Amino acid sequence: MRSTGIFRRIDSLGRFVLPKELRKSLDIKQNDYLQIFLEGDTIILKKGQLSCVLCGENDDLVDFREKKVCRKCMAELSAMQ
Repeated sequence: MRSTGIFRRIDSLGRFVLPKELRKSLDIKQNDYLQIFLEGDTIILKKGQLSCVLCGENDDLVDFREKKVCRKCMAELSAMQ
């Protein structure tokens, strides 16, 4: 893991600003998701790729009970009733 030499202070709500240079280099835009991993005492942030929990599709996603499901899978589930 390489160091960026950048330090950020955590505010009272646990937030910090991801520097513009890093957001630009990773193509992270407003409203994108970040995945958060722990590896020992290290926090790893990774640009999140949302996909359907059932088939892995990335397009036409809807929220269902705090999970992402594509409309095709939703239709298949509805047809099972």
